[in-house]
Amino acid sequence: MLNRSGLGVATAVVAVILGTTGALAYDGTKCKAPGNCWEPKPGYPEKIAGSKYDPKHNVAELNKQSDTIKAMEQRNALRVANFKKTGKWVYEVDKLPK
Repeated sequence: MLNRSGLGVATAVVAVILGTTGALAYDGTKCKAPGNCWEPKPGYPEKIAGSKYDPKHNVAELNKQSDTIKAMEQRNALRVANFKKTGKWVYEVDKLPK
């Protein structure tokens, strides 16, 4: 079992080791800006547009989330309007009075 001075020394050694590991990280020889040191793998194109890495996104697929959010907001508006009118919260929109 470590005594107090041994524990202090062990803690100091661990702190020094952890402090120096940051210096061993990537030194960024080709950084665009400080902290922006990403480099593509060899063979990766400078421009992605038009290359085999260019994702071909379907516009309908990209709009699905915004459409579902709009539908959710409409349902919530109906729920809130019913709550303000009746004072009773009804979660299922189908059960709201017309």
